[in-house]
Amino acid sequence: MNHGANFASDVRAREIVGWAMYDFANSGYTTVVITAVFNAYFVAVVCDNAAWATFAWTAALALSYAAIVVTAPLLGAWADIHAAKKRLLALTTAGCVLATAALAWVGPGDLALAIVLVAVSNFFFGSGENIVAAFLPEIARADALGKVSGWGWSLGYLGGLVSLGACLAYVTLAQSAGQGAADFVPVTMLITAAIFALASLPTFVWLRERTTAHPGDARRGALAAAYARLGGTVRQAAHFADLRRFLVCIVFYQAGIQTVITLAAIYAQQALGFSTRDTLTLVLVVNVTAAAGALCFGYVQDRLGHVPTIAITLVGWIFMILIAWVASDRASFWVAANLAGICLGSSQSAGRALVGYLSPEDRRAEFFGLWGLAVKLSSILGPITYGTISWATSGDHRLAMLVTGLFFVAGLAILFSVDVARGRAAALGRPAPAVAQS
Repeated sequence: MNHGANFASDVRAREIVGWAMYDFANSGYTTVVITAVFNAYFVAVVCDNAAWATFAWTAALALSYAAIVVTAPLLGAWADIHAAKKRLLALTTAGCVLATAALAWVGPGDLALAIVLVAVSNFFFGSGENIVAAFLPEIARADALGKVSGWGWSLGYLGGLVSLGACLAYVTLAQSAGQGAADFVPVTMLITAAIFALASLPTFVWLRERTTAHPGDARRGALAAAYARLGGTVRQAAHFADLRRFLVCIVFYQAGIQTVITLAAIYAQQALGFSTRDTLTLVLVVNVTAAAGALCFGYVQDRLGHVPTIAITLVGWIFMILIAWVASDRASFWVAANLAGICLGSSQSAGRALVGYLSPEDRRAEFFGLWGLAVKLSSILGPITYGTISWATSGDHRLAMLVTGLFFVAGLAILFSVDVARGRAAALGRPAPAVAQS
């Protein structure tokens, strides 16, 4: 198989590896801090299982996502103007690594410290996620965006496995020595931060900055130039109607995905009685299915089409929610969790690839900033809805999970209004084709 045929003409294989290694590096943060360990620790230990604990966790994340919503388009525009994606990526990486390491100082009752550090670390993580995504259309051919994006996502889930496996090994050792969560969870934060820092090094060594600075804009000042670029994007919005529709679609279906990512461990522990070790083992296995889903569906997307591929994953998400809702034993929840893994890797990879496919070449970082904005809006909408329902119903996590399924239904309905061929023509500045394609 000639993988080089999937790369842009001036891209070497090691640069693709360097780009994909960032997905490997940062996945440990979401897997350990947001999905598997610190979220449940926050509810059970920091907040001592208070009725408002789940809402407090979702509110802390919402604070960080709101900050990303405000700053992401501006950072993207600034990066385009100054050809500074790589510099910004280094800054956000350092911020996330340091704030994650600082979570090791959070103990029982340290609510304010926990909220601040979670918000700061997640802000830097989300900002870096947007920036690294903007490199994708520069290094992959247009007809191979799905494949290359899938390579990154699948390697990312392997990175999550490495971080989670290291943490699980330490937790098992600590529990055998009689330690409790307040003793071993802080150490897992240090492990996660160290792996993130080390695994991201190939990205900064091998990935190149290809965009050209716009010195005329830069002379007007970074902030003013960024606002001017954003104003241009808004004025041209009518030319990218299908991209706008897909971004709205992303807000809804990602609201469901972000809810599952953020609250899966809390749901498992509160509704089904999972322990920390049980949850770590479950998420470890789910990362394997997620990696397989991202890799396989990348090829499916390039062959079947963007919209049909994403539609398949959204139907899978709806079934996953229904299985989790009715699950009364651990075996049923294991089925739901692994179905979520397959859909998780594939739907996120496919969405990122489609945004790249529908984005004009000279505004990629800016439009990936809009993609990040859509994802972060969903990250506020979904988890806050779940947290509010669980608080209002005195901890009815099953009802909150069922309501989450409505986000996937809404996303599926909007998805079918997206005409990919017309959207691609708009991105290339060409007349729309007579026949719509997906």
